[in-house]
Amino acid sequence: MGQQEKVATSLAGAVGEEISASLAPVDAELERRYPGDPGTRQPVHTVYVPGDVFAADTIRSWGEKALTALDEHAPDAASFAAVLGLADDLAEPVYTRVRTKLEREPIEDLRVDFEDGYGNRTDAEEDEAAARAARLVAEAYEQGTAAPYMGIRMKCMEAPVRARGIRTLDVFLSGLMEAGGLPDGLVLTLPKVTYPEQVTAMVRLLQAFEKARGLTPGRIGFEIQIETSQSILAADGTATVARMIQAAEGRATGLHYGTFDYSACLGVSAAHQASDHPAADHAKAVMQVAAAGTGVRVSDGSTNVLPVGPTAQVHDAWRLHYGLTRRALARAYYQGWDMHPGHIPTRYAAVFAFYREGFEQAAARLARYANRTGGDVMDEPATAKALSGYLLRGLDCGALDIGEVARLTGLTRADLESFSGPRRGDLTASAQ
Repeated sequence: MGQQEKVATSLAGAVGEEISASLAPVDAELERRYPGDPGTRQPVHTVYVPGDVFAADTIRSWGEKALTALDEHAPDAASFAAVLGLADDLAEPVYTRVRTKLEREPIEDLRVDFEDGYGNRTDAEEDEAAARAARLVAEAYEQGTAAPYMGIRMKCMEAPVRARGIRTLDVFLSGLMEAGGLPDGLVLTLPKVTYPEQVTAMVRLLQAFEKARGLTPGRIGFEIQIETSQSILAADGTATVARMIQAAEGRATGLHYGTFDYSACLGVSAAHQASDHPAADHAKAVMQVAAAGTGVRVSDGSTNVLPVGPTAQVHDAWRLHYGLTRRALARAYYQGWDMHPGHIPTRYAAVFAFYREGFEQAAARLARYANRTGGDVMDEPATAKALSGYLLRGLDCGALDIGEVARLTGLTRADLESFSGPRRGDLTASAQ
């Protein structure tokens, strides 16, 4: 032991206390506005099915159709890998996991659509469809056949369809309550949001429903769909989407980019409306920055190029969808939309390849960080958070198994979650 150092200070204890007191409002504001990630699973995609098409066998049917597409157009790992350009060492594990996923859990998030995909119907017809959707969703959760997340996309808060959207939401939520209550995986989507006041209106609507049904205040959250230029940039030059998150009063769960409505709003011609257009990149970058730290997750949009027709045409559509999904993942958009059963093989292929090809390196880096051993990269807590988040996402979707993660890292899932940083509510709990 060396000589013990003499510790000298110059400031009175009151100085620190005064500074802490002066920053108390800022501490509270940071906790309120930026509570951190909710710590729940984020689905890798959202599938939209029109309200009149949704049926009890929709999820199983999508899985079967996706498997049929594989059998017809890529019947083995080698042929699928050749289409997508997968490395040899990824071909078999990715293909096997894709088929297993399509058999076990083909859809992670399903939204019964009462907006563009459904259109305008008579009130009696939409009432019937909304009540039917509630019954089928409730039955799916009761029978264990539901997707992890399910819900509806209502019509927006614009004047021509506002009353119809409110009634559809009421019919759907009331039907769930009559069937036994709201499922844990319930997700609602509010489309075409342009002003924060429309988000406030949705909050008031949900508050009224919770009060009418005796639910815990704040029980029901919702996604905000970004489909207009005004939702990104307001007339005064501010980022509207940031104000929308705050207007949601903690109920916003996601920001979903609407590829085609947003592109059309900016005058992008139909042939160039895509999720990798510069206009789309700008919108999603603003969404991403606005949502960072708030616990609100960002989702990419979709492609409307469907994998149908002869094999060569299907392969072209698969390559496009795979490439767009990989591009989104690299930009930290971990969720997107899928519009056709033929899209989900390449959705899962892209997701699984993304996590498996970087798995060993991420595991090794996190293990070195956890064990405080040296390496060729000096990682910090923020990087450890990113590494653990990467592994957790891979586990959640089925790209990775906990056994192989534990073998390479020496860590449990609880360990991984501890590295991922404070989750929503952790800071409040630690302060009490």
